Amino acid sequence: MTDKLNLGCGKCYLPPDRGWTNVDLFTSGKADAYYDVTSLPYEKGSFSLVYCSHILEHCHRFAIVATLSHWRSLLKPGGILRLAVPDFAAITKWYNRTQNLDDVMGLLYGRQDMHLNRHTVAFDRITLARDLGRAGFRDIRDWDWRTTEHAAFDDFSQARLPHMSDSSETIWVSLNMEATK
Repeated sequence: MTDKLNLGCGKCYLPPDRGWTNVDLFTSGKADAYYDVTSLPYEKGSFSLVYCSHILEHCHRFAIVATLSHWRSLLKPGGILRLAVPDFAAITKWYNRTQNLDDVMGLLYGRQDMHLNRHTVAFDRITLARDLGRAGFRDIRDWDWRTTEHAAFDDFSQARLPHMSDSSETIWVSLNMEATK
């Protein structure tokens, strides 16, 4: 039985035998189900954890709170929504340091290699926390990818510039926040 939902799984397919259901819009990759994450067909209160790494920024900017509210409805009482999105503050810090727009183009606008694979909104800590609060979440906090049950699975929650660097010059460009229903 699964009670954890991995939305927009892409290449990060989490193990169903550990309770995960993997959902993606694009049928070009491996998933357990293929749905638009803004209107999932699951019963309310079905999941203890909804994980969404670098997907929320693909949703229409005027539908962010509605999307977060929908995901909240899928959680059991006390369930966790765990999000990772490009961190606009960190992205601008990198750009101001390097003046290299090419480094951050994908973070700002998405890959744009197929229909709908583009970003429509940007987040910083303040705006994401505000939108989570508006959707009814509480106990909004940062989370560290290294301490999660999915830490061994490489996804964009680990994004940093320079890419895959752990030097003193590294800037982490993923904003990782979670909240409780």
